[in-house]
Amino acid sequence: MYQYTPFDQQFVQLRAQQYRDQLQRHLAGVLPEEEFRPLRLQNGWYVQRHAPMLRVAVPYGELNVAQLRVLAQIARDYDQPTDAVFDAAQTAQDLLGPVALKNGHQVASHLIKGYGHLTTRQNMQYNWIPLDKSADVMDLLASVQMHGIQTSGNCIRNISSDERAGIAADEIVDPRPYCEILRQWSTLHPEFAFLPRKFKIAVTGASEDRAATAWHDVGLHVHKNDAGEVGFKVMVGGGMGRTPVLATTLRAFLPWQEIMNYLEAVIRVYNSYGRRDNIYKARIKILVKAEGQKYIDAVEAEYQRIVQQDGAPHTITQTELDRVTACFVPPVLAPPSGNATDSKAFTPAQSAEYTRWLARNVAPHRQPALRIVTLSLKRLGYAPGDVTADQMDTAANLAERFSAGEIRINHDQNFVLPWVHQAELPALWLAAKAAGFAKANIGLLTDMIACPGGDFCALANARSIPVSEAITERYQDLDELHDLGEIDLHISGCINSCGHHHSGHIGILGVDKDGKEWYQVTLGGSDGSTKSGAPAAGKVVGPSFSASEVPDVIEAVLLAYKQQRINVGNGKAESFIDSLRRVGFETFKTAANSARHAKQHAPDGALA
Repeated sequence: MYQYTPFDQQFVQLRAQQYRDQLQRHLAGVLPEEEFRPLRLQNGWYVQRHAPMLRVAVPYGELNVAQLRVLAQIARDYDQPTDAVFDAAQTAQDLLGPVALKNGHQVASHLIKGYGHLTTRQNMQYNWIPLDKSADVMDLLASVQMHGIQTSGNCIRNISSDERAGIAADEIVDPRPYCEILRQWSTLHPEFAFLPRKFKIAVTGASEDRAATAWHDVGLHVHKNDAGEVGFKVMVGGGMGRTPVLATTLRAFLPWQEIMNYLEAVIRVYNSYGRRDNIYKARIKILVKAEGQKYIDAVEAEYQRIVQQDGAPHTITQTELDRVTACFVPPVLAPPSGNATDSKAFTPAQSAEYTRWLARNVAPHRQPALRIVTLSLKRLGYAPGDVTADQMDTAANLAERFSAGEIRINHDQNFVLPWVHQAELPALWLAAKAAGFAKANIGLLTDMIACPGGDFCALANARSIPVSEAITERYQDLDELHDLGEIDLHISGCINSCGHHHSGHIGILGVDKDGKEWYQVTLGGSDGSTKSGAPAAGKVVGPSFSASEVPDVIEAVLLAYKQQRINVGNGKAESFIDSLRRVGFETFKTAANSARHAKQHAPDGALA
């Protein structure tokens, strides 16, 4: 992991001190809200539906155990609203009504205190920290080389990457040194602090795109050309929201030394010509889509000016790359315990469960004796990506014992242990199972992505959490989940698409109809990973559904899949996304819409 230099440490500490002064002046009435707002946003502090929300930057998803324990401390000591605020929030959510489940249970809003939420951009969020405690939290973060800088506002946001960076069996080049250099270049970049809109960069160095790069403002693939030279494929103009757009490739191969000079041109042209008159048309995707080749030509012209007239001031030197790369050498691992747990001692039931976990939650490592292990945060009773303070401490303990003190956050809102001895897997499984982290559902239907939705977000049109809970409740049978196979289910509470519903094999979008919560369902989306194929936006199946209808719609779609799928060899069934593409959208659309008809005509309004 990257270690702060004395300058880096002084920088975040001074930033925390600066924020404390700003906060004190605001609380004293000296600094009005309209002046304080951009200052708090630059440090990751939002004001949401019921309370302030903090987003903590976790660059390219990497954490050490000291950092995770501080994040747990923040959740335990500061993510605690006053009783009046919490009670008012609970009352407001109760008035919206619960979501009906097939088994007759009722799920109300998922409102808890003392927890964090892992985001799709590998950050950590808190929903209940009082504003008057925010400076104390900034000091705590700075003490472990963390902050909330540029997790909000119209700037270059926290840079995300593949959670398997540096360890993936399919990796071509480790992207982390480049991510870190770009992070340092972009942090508080004076020219790009007030862009037309937020700006997100994702980087991968593997053959499989686990970072969903095509859906970002800038997606970077670091790879090697036929001569073995390292460079970047540069894609620009991807994004979701009201207008889902896939990024356009501007350069198939750009030498690695030139990436910051080139990005300077990409963002400078956007900063000059991006729309500021309409927030919905301000993202770079709109500019690239509208101008096409004109935008590409303007970037190339600006890039040549930067190189020829300015002397290419942001060229990365080999010395700097070597300095940063030295922070990302593999850790020195202690040998496996001499009395390691033997899976042969498991009961038949344990052996079956363990075998399933190995298949779903454990991935190959570039070092043959090691494995990559995903700790599932998708279980009944918790919103996707939510983790309590105690669970963070437990995850830190697991990382310390089994993963050289390192843990990562992935795009799918789970924790990942990157340095696990194969011989330690049985012991890790037992410990993860005891902690509730061993659900063998990674990549399956209940390993869903969901934003916090209307329970917390002031922008949301509908709640995401009760819908995710309803679907999770219905699909608790692991035999059924494994039979259905790999399915990406993504849920967003509004068109801003924080739950990435566009890229889900099944996407669910909360919409407002006459002040009531409704949900659009999309089918056929892809994030660009191997299991999903080329990136694509899903298609809407028809009119929106009520919250209580959504689980039935999902069930009807999956029933159609089971009826239509074919055997592809070796006893394996065709995947959901492959079946949908082969059979055609209309068959599944008909199945989805038939669910509403069946429910409307069921006796006494019972669920069909």
